[in-house]
Amino acid sequence: MKRSVAIIGTRGYPSFYGGFETAVRHLAPYLSAHDWDVTVYGRSSESHIKPDAKVASAVRSVTTKGIESKSLSTLSYGATAAAHASFRLKPDVALVMNVANGYFLPLLKSRNIPTLLNVDGIEWDRQKWGKAAKTVFKIGAHLSARYATELVFDAEAIGKRWRSEFHRDGVFIPYGGTNPGPLDAPLQLTSGTYVLVVARFVPENTISEFLIAAEEISKTAPVVIVGSSGYGGELDRTAAALSDRNENVRWLGHVRNDKLLFALLQHAGAYFHGHSVGGTNPALVQAMACGAPIIARDTIYNREVLGVDGLYVSPHPTAITGEILALLRSKSLQQRARDNALARSRAIYTWEAVCSSYEAQLRRLADARSI
Repeated sequence: MKRSVAIIGTRGYPSFYGGFETAVRHLAPYLSAHDWDVTVYGRSSESHIKPDAKVASAVRSVTTKGIESKSLSTLSYGATAAAHASFRLKPDVALVMNVANGYFLPLLKSRNIPTLLNVDGIEWDRQKWGKAAKTVFKIGAHLSARYATELVFDAEAIGKRWRSEFHRDGVFIPYGGTNPGPLDAPLQLTSGTYVLVVARFVPENTISEFLIAAEEISKTAPVVIVGSSGYGGELDRTAAALSDRNENVRWLGHVRNDKLLFALLQHAGAYFHGHSVGGTNPALVQAMACGAPIIARDTIYNREVLGVDGLYVSPHPTAITGEILALLRSKSLQQRARDNALARSRAIYTWEAVCSSYEAQLRRLADARSI
């Protein structure tokens, strides 16, 4: 029996913006191949890369209107997507991303559309949001706990937090990583000699501390910085200035080319992961799949993903500098870090396992609705 699913809460398909979009790039064609009618809601303002021809015919993209601003875009596009799905599409089930869209779950429920909601991280803990935005997310979380048919936690630690704060359980489905196979070192870089960071430029990703450390590290080794704020700002200006005045620092901004990104990860001598909130971070999981030698900010989430054999550091520029240089100097330590990353990736964080888990949950909800 063919089932239909609406995916709400991302920037569209295919999009290369963040973790949700990465997941949907893998999940949408997987569902289509498993006899689902798939509709992905997106933003009319978003520019997407044209998908493979086979995928293009299998996954339907619907763009709706919204307000383009840092604080209102998620809510406004979520509202119009939920309304379209409720009154026009009427799918068997909806996959909803982000508790900010919890405000629209009552509408979907009123139309007898079951919902599988990925709660994302603990958004109201993020430094980038002001008091009003944090309140919006916290209320959205309460609404999600009340109205979502089923919840998805991308980390066990996130699930524990939800059980404690909202008294609501769910299913654990992390993110996956793509093993690209052997690639050549990119951008005329020498394999194993440079430092890499890939992150959105927000305070909780330890970017400001890394940029300070990068000034010192660049005296010894090349530094490659991938990412931006998406809206401009002080961190973007700092990265640009550092790159302009230091030939050993390259700021590439946001990289949409997966082959280039995977090659950078695969050949890095040290990959710094500074994310401090959230659950299973997609950038970390992809770095693992590429076998990057990772040194991560010491958090409960990063320890869950990298395990007891991971390398961890405190969020201070001097500590980051010292630990990264120590990793660059030791080929044996680099190899142990690579081996640990690959082993954890293959055991837990594969896209096949992730997509299969989502498909099973969506099928369960869709079939229960039809009874």
